[in-house]
Amino acid sequence: MNYSKEHIRYLKRLRGKKAGITAGRIAVVIVFFGLWEALTALGALDSFITSSPSRMAVKLAELFTTGDLLYHMGITLAETVLSFALATGIGMLAAIILWWFETARKILEPHLVILNALPKIALGPVIIIWVGAGTSAIIVMALLISLIITIINTLQGFLSVDEGKLRLFKTMKASKFQTLTKLILPASIPNIIAVLKVNVGLCWVGTIMGEYLVSKAGLGYLIIYGGTIFDLDIVMTATVVLCVLAAVMYYLVVAAEKLISKKFKFDV
Repeated sequence: MNYSKEHIRYLKRLRGKKAGITAGRIAVVIVFFGLWEALTALGALDSFITSSPSRMAVKLAELFTTGDLLYHMGITLAETVLSFALATGIGMLAAIILWWFETARKILEPHLVILNALPKIALGPVIIIWVGAGTSAIIVMALLISLIITIINTLQGFLSVDEGKLRLFKTMKASKFQTLTKLILPASIPNIIAVLKVNVGLCWVGTIMGEYLVSKAGLGYLIIYGGTIFDLDIVMTATVVLCVLAAVMYYLVVAAEKLISKKFKFDV
């Protein structure tokens, strides 16, 4: 395809801007860890309390060599991915049902807001009694944190679809199922992608909170264990690993967003 010189220059500027943003993000991380290391080396920070990047690197290599890192990381990742899939699937299904049945939506919507305001960590003992002290309790905790938000935000996207288009579908005597599949869901894809991005963070938070309560393995357990024995190197190393895993999961959602936006030609 032949482009004009002005358009080629515009594309180069656009690529340069994206590259600059990426470089800036990487620079922020490098400066943060470099400053952290320098402050601990100079004694401005006590490495026993704050750890340091070099000590974390040593601890990371140690945990990797013993196999503990992959073991705990695998457990937390599996729990998070499962809770993410369940929260997204159940949440979208519930949002569709509430959109479909208007009366039920008007009855239940205030209760969803109230449930979302509950401090989920306070329900920890109840969850343990109901489902036991194991992986199921961790998944339930993650669902409690992410599910209501998924339902509310997805439903809000459904209800925000252009009224003119809805009237057009009614004029053409489209069934409710046709309206859902041909208008509501396609028009809500940008909103659904935004919900997925939010769910990444919420599911990680829920999983770690669950591991704090009941787990005998996982990165959350590793953080608690490190704090118990006053080994801040373990605590900070596990925290950084959590951040990396959350970032990878987030960028996978971003990659899916780009693929979907190209397919449906949405500007997201």
